[in-house]
Amino acid sequence: MKLKTHQATAKKVKVTKGKKKKFITRHAGQDHFNARESGKVTRHKRRDTEISKADLRNIKRLLPYS
Repeated sequence: MKLKTHQATAKKVKVTKGKKKKFITRHAGQDHFNARESGKVTRHKRRDTEISKADLRNIKRLLPYS
C-alpha cells in the first residue's frame, strides 16, 4: 500500500536538507493576546524552533518522505 503524507503536518513542519535533517516549526501563540506578553517573549516567538525529540518519532511517521 502506498504511504501518504499527512498534509496538515507537512504545512506546519519544514525539513532541512543535508545529512542531519532538522524539523523546523514556528512558535505557538503568536496570533493574539500578545499585548500582555513581555517584549522578550514576543521576540522569541517570532523565531523558528526545532521539534523536540519526544515529538520527532510521530512527525517522521506522518511525513514518510523525510
